[in-house]
Amino acid sequence: MKTRELRELGADALAVKIRESRKELAEIKLRLSSNGEAEKVSKIKKLRREIARMLTVQNEAAKKEAK
Repeated sequence: MKTRELRELGADALAVKIRESRKELAEIKLRLSSNGEAEKVSKIKKLRREIARMLTVQNEAAKKEAK
């Protein structure tokens, strides 16, 4: 998802999206360690960056709310 799309989401929807992405990342890491699926390695990097992007948007929204 693009940052612009993330900013349009509500706080609850963003929190759910973060939770889902973290769960997916954990599942991929588990499968990678048990099976050694090489095709999922690039997906890990993509998910980590996406989660960081979502957390940044969430923190920005929290700071705006606090002002």
